[in-house]
Amino acid sequence: MRAAGRCTAVLLALAAAPVCGWAQAASTSSAQDYPNRPIRLIVGFVPGGVADLLARALAQKLTDAWGQQVIVDNRSGGGGLISMQIVAKAAPDGHTLLMGSSTGFSISPALRPNLPYDPVRDYTAVTNVAVTPVILTVPAASSMRSLPELIQIAKKESLSYGSTGYGGAPHIAGELLKRQAGINMTHIPYKGGGESIVAIMGGHVQASFGAVSTAQPHIRGGRLRALGVTTAKRMQAIPDVPTFAEQNLPGYEVVQWYGVFAPAGVSQPVLRKLNETLVRALGTPEFREQFNAQGVELTQSTPAALAEYVRNELARWTKVLKEMGINEAP
Repeated sequence: MRAAGRCTAVLLALAAAPVCGWAQAASTSSAQDYPNRPIRLIVGFVPGGVADLLARALAQKLTDAWGQQVIVDNRSGGGGLISMQIVAKAAPDGHTLLMGSSTGFSISPALRPNLPYDPVRDYTAVTNVAVTPVILTVPAASSMRSLPELIQIAKKESLSYGSTGYGGAPHIAGELLKRQAGINMTHIPYKGGGESIVAIMGGHVQASFGAVSTAQPHIRGGRLRALGVTTAKRMQAIPDVPTFAEQNLPGYEVVQWYGVFAPAGVSQPVLRKLNETLVRALGTPEFREQFNAQGVELTQSTPAALAEYVRNELARWTKVLKEMGINEAP
């Protein structure tokens, strides 16, 4: 009826009616038939990190719900740049999805204004998925037992820290610490949380900023020591680890967020089906318990809410990183 109302004459309306009816049927059918082949869920980081763990858990939920295989495809490189480009150029039929993060949608665009993609224009937001803090760890054998001790040592000697890559929340957390504490540490970027953990346990860096879920097994196993988390409040999963703000850095806060995106132009019926299925999966008690125990807080949203969140986060980090003086890639 909406399409027919646009016609300017009765004869044209009558002639267009079968076409309009077909278009409406095709739109409905696109949701009913979706998905009609395997789906690729692209992750811009190596296996083992939070983005990868979330993607694999959601892929299984989607596979179970639809009876169609959802394949996780890790395309690491460039701090998620490769994965962002793949999805931006994919057909907007809902069969290529992205496990996006604050790295690709808010921090990297703020750092690199000439990226080959637009974080707002080139993607369809589906739903927010999770937020997680960054945790600072050192080897268990290190003499540094608290954040103030690390700061004190960093003022006297050269230290290095590992992260999941340039432009990610762990990197920004490290740079913000340097700025607020007045210290200098060398940043060593890796391709993901797993590689960063291997580096610190192998003695290649003296400290590491990364996801709680990646570091926690090694903290519990006595191989790493946690010095602080970057949230405003302590985490329920690790209540004995103090925040940075508690350790003489008031106002310090950095979190990483994750969400599912599709290429721009996905039809509303397919988008609605994607959102509804993902929100149901994220709301199941066992799913939430699985990730909450790892320091990952699951979230969910409408497509419109996530799209607005991306715009707001991009504006926020563009301002913050400019003030920090790190608005260009090395």
